Amino acid sequence: MKQKNKKIQTRDMVFAALFAAVLCAVAPFAVNIGPIPLSFATLVIYLAAGVLDWRLGALSVALYVMLGAVGVPVFSNFQGGLHKIVGVTGGFIIGYIPCAIATGVVVKVLRRRIWAYVLGMAIGTVLLYTCGTAWFMLQSGNPLAASLAMCVTPFLPGDAIKIVFASVISPKLRKALIKQSAVGGQ
Repeated sequence: MKQKNKKIQTRDMVFAALFAAVLCAVAPFAVNIGPIPLSFATLVIYLAAGVLDWRLGALSVALYVMLGAVGVPVFSNFQGGLHKIVGVTGGFIIGYIPCAIATGVVVKVLRRRIWAYVLGMAIGTVLLYTCGTAWFMLQSGNPLAASLAMCVTPFLPGDAIKIVFASVISPKLRKALIKQSAVGGQ
C-alpha cells in the first residue's frame, strides 16, 4: 500500500514541476503596460490550481518564484533575481501564491463545478491585485487611485478572458490527467 501512495506522490510532484516549467516558459514573454507587464503567467496559475489542487498549484507557483528569486530569468521580460521581488512589481510575483491557493481551495470546496472555477479564479485574482497593488503603493509612493489605474484597471479585461478560458479548460485537463494516471497505474 505504501508503494502505491509513493507513486501517487511522485506523479503529483511531476505534475507540479510540469506546471512550474510551463509557468517559467510562459511568464517571461510580456508586454509592458506602464510599470506592470502583461503576461500569460496568471493563465498558467489558474490552470495549475484548477487542474491539480491548491497545494500542488501553490507548490508549482512557489517553485517558479524561487527560481526567479535566485536569478533564473523567468520573470517578465526575461528577468530574474531578488531585486524583482523587492521592486515595484514584487507584490504581484508573491501574490501569485495566494492566487493559486485561493483558486484551488474554492474549486475544491465547491466540488469542481464550472462556476467554482470562475469564482475561485476571480477571488484569487482579487488577492493577487491586492498584494501587488499594496506593494506597488509602498514601493512607488503612489496613492490608491493612481495605483489602481496602473496596476488593476488595464488588466481586468485580459484577466476576465483568461479566467473564462481557464475555467473551461481546467476540468478537461484534470479529467485527462486522471484518466492518464489510471492508465499508467495499471
